[in-house]
Amino acid sequence: MSNYTHNTVPTEFVEANGIRFAYRRFGKKTGIPLLFNMHLNGNLDMWDPAVTDGLSREREVILFDNAGVGSSTGEVPSTFAEMATDAIAFIEALGLKQVDIFGFSIGGMVTQNIVLQRPDLVRKLILVGTGPRNGDAMQDLTPEAKAIVARNYNPPMHIWLDMLFAPTPTSQAAGLEFLKRIASRTEDRDKDNSEKVAQAQVAAVMEWGKPVGERFAYLKQIKQPTLIVCGNQEIIVYTINSLHLAQNLPNAKLIVYPDANHGVYNQYHEEFVSETNRFLNG
Repeated sequence: MSNYTHNTVPTEFVEANGIRFAYRRFGKKTGIPLLFNMHLNGNLDMWDPAVTDGLSREREVILFDNAGVGSSTGEVPSTFAEMATDAIAFIEALGLKQVDIFGFSIGGMVTQNIVLQRPDLVRKLILVGTGPRNGDAMQDLTPEAKAIVARNYNPPMHIWLDMLFAPTPTSQAAGLEFLKRIASRTEDRDKDNSEKVAQAQVAAVMEWGKPVGERFAYLKQIKQPTLIVCGNQEIIVYTINSLHLAQNLPNAKLIVYPDANHGVYNQYHEEFVSETNRFLNG
């Protein structure tokens, strides 16, 4: 068992495909490691310590910045398929033969592409607040997301209260607690993203939203057991898209939490850790 926690684990680096990937790796070093794929414009410090520390008690967790994000070098690709190729290079550079993957938001879209490219590399999937190619209202950011991005927030981090949490007293209170948790790491924090990061990632969202062949047919190729989690007030990747995943993936379970938006797993972190551990251990 690593003695490190979310707030004390050092940032390490590994090179692959000409990219110097930044990552943090800690937890119980038995079984299959769990790789985390981050949301749009996030970096290593946007992961929730309540989740990472909770999951690390039963398995090793690996957080990383994909190409061009945070402290990693290179350029952010404009498709999720290319991001998946970079992620695979990172996994292989660590010498890992198999991983479980937790993909949040666009991280879940990258995760689907990792499995399609290298099904042998992935044992189980957790997909949170995400959706399939050509999902509902996925040709661009949703109107609600665009309105949030257009507002001015003081302090700026309060944008995440609207982006990740529902407009109810209980959900907003959970959001304030989440912001405290992600600010709790004071040493060796990750590098902030440049404006180019979100621009490339939004371009990838728009490409992912386009129809390609029979709608959702590609999901039949993903045979791995999959846990899908979303909130019932999801405005960033609409809740219906999680249902599309559950209906078309051959081996999927869907959990919908009440009074929750995009950051459902942050709001219900205790339940999420318990459900995820049960799923991964099963």
